[in-house]
Amino acid sequence: MHQLLNSSDAVRIRTATLADWPLIETFHRSCSEQALHRRWGRTWIVHRDIERLLHHSSCWIALHDTDDVVALGSAGPVSRQPGVFDLGLQVADVHQRRGIGLALARHAAAHGRSRGAHTLSVYAEASNLPMLGLVRRLGHPTEIRQGAHLDVRVPLSGAGAACPTTPAPPPSRR
Repeated sequence: MHQLLNSSDAVRIRTATLADWPLIETFHRSCSEQALHRRWGRTWIVHRDIERLLHHSSCWIALHDTDDVVALGSAGPVSRQPGVFDLGLQVADVHQRRGIGLALARHAAAHGRSRGAHTLSVYAEASNLPMLGLVRRLGHPTEIRQGAHLDVRVPLSGAGAACPTTPAPPPSRR
């Protein structure tokens, strides 16, 4: 699936595969150690990390018009919590605050809704203000502090509703 973010932005979102590893590896090398640590809990990412991510979740990459990866997003079910999908995002430092992460998050929310999820979950450092701000823009989250981290839950009934590229599925007629 290819999705252009908007007509003035030459960034598109598509499904990631293991064949994208060279692009993802280059993307990770362009990210700051702080950004890598916030997303992965460490400053290096290896092929096996992406294999695991792809095995447990759906993943997307945002590509610049030069076919450089500028962001990576993922969403997948949280074990032992039916209807809850975990959201993972990383946007290259130089491309942050341009709506790319929000577009990926809305894409992930629509993906989760289409697979029966009712909640999007993010576990982030309480000091990760960019991620927390982004998640708060998805809806009305509940936040539970766990030491230096927050467990943030966004109900998917309204997540991404303001984004025309991620329509909500039609209501179920059971």
